[in-house]
Amino acid sequence: MHVRGIRRLRWFAHVPWVGFTALAVAAAIGCGPLGAEAPDTPGSRVEQVAQELTQVTGFGSNPGNLQMFRQVPASMPANAPLVVVLHGCTQSAAAAEPGGWTAASNVYKFYVVYAQQPSSNNATSCFNWFEPGDTTRGSGEALSIKQMVDAMKAAYSIDPARVFITGFSAGGYMVPAMLATYPDVFAAGAINSGGPYRCASSMTEGFSCMSPGVNKTPAAWADLVRNAYPGYAGPRPRVSIWHGTNDFTVKSSNLTESMEQWTQVLGIDQTPDTTETVAGFPHKVYRDSAGTALVETYEITGMGHAVPVDPQHSFPGSSTVCGATGAYQTDVNLCGVYYQARFFGLTDASTPPDDTVPPTVNVTAPATGATVSGTVTVTASASDAVGVTRVEFYVDGGLVGTDTTAPYEFAWNTTTVANGSHALSARAFDAAGNSALDADTSVTVNNSETTPTMVSFTSIPEEDGYVKANADGSAAAIGTLTGLALGRGTDGKQNRSLLSFDTASLPDTASITRAFLTIAYSSGSGDPWASPAGNTLVIDVATGTFNAAPTETADWAAPATASAVASVAKFTSGTARSTDFTGTGASAVNKVGRTQLRLRFAQDPAATAYLFVKDGANATLTVVYTP
Repeated sequence: MHVRGIRRLRWFAHVPWVGFTALAVAAAIGCGPLGAEAPDTPGSRVEQVAQELTQVTGFGSNPGNLQMFRQVPASMPANAPLVVVLHGCTQSAAAAEPGGWTAASNVYKFYVVYAQQPSSNNATSCFNWFEPGDTTRGSGEALSIKQMVDAMKAAYSIDPARVFITGFSAGGYMVPAMLATYPDVFAAGAINSGGPYRCASSMTEGFSCMSPGVNKTPAAWADLVRNAYPGYAGPRPRVSIWHGTNDFTVKSSNLTESMEQWTQVLGIDQTPDTTETVAGFPHKVYRDSAGTALVETYEITGMGHAVPVDPQHSFPGSSTVCGATGAYQTDVNLCGVYYQARFFGLTDASTPPDDTVPPTVNVTAPATGATVSGTVTVTASASDAVGVTRVEFYVDGGLVGTDTTAPYEFAWNTTTVANGSHALSARAFDAAGNSALDADTSVTVNNSETTPTMVSFTSIPEEDGYVKANADGSAAAIGTLTGLALGRGTDGKQNRSLLSFDTASLPDTASITRAFLTIAYSSGSGDPWASPAGNTLVIDVATGTFNAAPTETADWAAPATASAVASVAKFTSGTARSTDFTGTGASAVNKVGRTQLRLRFAQDPAATAYLFVKDGANATLTVVYTP
């Protein structure tokens, strides 16, 4: 039995909105090995716990008292690579698996180890990345993870020069600890929503490291890594660093500090040698004098505390899709696992790792300068040596449609915009993630036969807010942190957001023919649309106010003038436009004062999931009327 001893505690690094108000202090004794099946390798036992993950026990002295799970694809070649995956707080090996590493291993044939932190070690199942005893060579959790690698090498034909590690959040902070303490074991690592090694050496310092972040010189950061294994003179691991720009749990400044630490350790400067966009997101590469990519960064614009997945598209060279949405797994149309595996050198050579050539794209119809009305087919041509995966269509910079097969086209209803000049553009993406934009088409919309007037109102921030229901019997709460909250959280309370608009400028005689809401993504975690299946974000309307301004707790259940008048389709970045209001919804727009909208999910999500939206100038109510 591996006894860990009483540990102080611990970490609440994984709150998807803000705030670390629920610190848990855990005193736990580590548990012994689980299961009693016959060993399949000397000194180890295995237990099947999921569809593809198998638990391995007895893999070493295990001073960190961690749990080990392995994924072994079919028909493995000799001398195959190995990837170690570290989950985030409140997660498990099984919860991290939908991020895509198991799927990628089946496509590209490498072994995977999922290390798991039991709750007996840490109240919120976080790796203890801020504890010196767990991030020092030869001790604690760091040694336990290294022993998992040793166990895999003993059981399978694994190339010792191709062992890699990746992690998210607390696991993302543990990755640099493993790279620093065991540079002789790992060839490269990927840090997802984590930070530099030894950013903290206590729980209190850990909070400061996460937010607002710790600033050191590159030389000071590098010294911390070199001191983790004094006297080591061998090669250092390459590092891929990923972070959402709207991450309010671990501030994205950690990406910069991590880049400075590892470029300095690897003996290169902090000026990127390649700056590009991949699937629309900023990507920087830092190379040595031979042109080898040693450090890279991906900034996922608009993403919160999560790993990026792309379940609409397959891994290049296969029919296997990249990951699934869920808690801390956000669909941004970019497969983080694929690009990290490609950085490690694990992917099929048919998609060259050095392909940075963007596709060509051109809007072919309507012609620039044309006058259009009604529904118009917007078409684009696109080509690429690797292959075009999709073309996105934009009107005035807003995404309005996507097509994944040629001929690339989109049916545009011009009555959704005002008469006048409008810009059309198209962006093409290739199989390597490069993109190109054509934005030189301008047309004039003329639907003069109806001569409607379109006006947009922005919300009033001081009257906006969100309200949590009394789902657990406690008093309702009001908040405005990081935007307006929607969805159900770990406290079991479902959030509803209120937006207030001053629509008194509408003519008293106006006949409102259309109304719709446009909102902007602020942050998120998980997929509130997916659980339960078919969940819908809907809008209620109050002629006047739901209760009284500013937002009050009674607004949660206040009656609406018209309920569920429109819905908003799933979106994970940028802006989204609701469907047109129903007739009763349009009639509920107030022509003499305030109009308030309440946003809510039609069904309580069964899993932890959040969506935060912006208000003020980022939330607009558009009304089309005739005098």
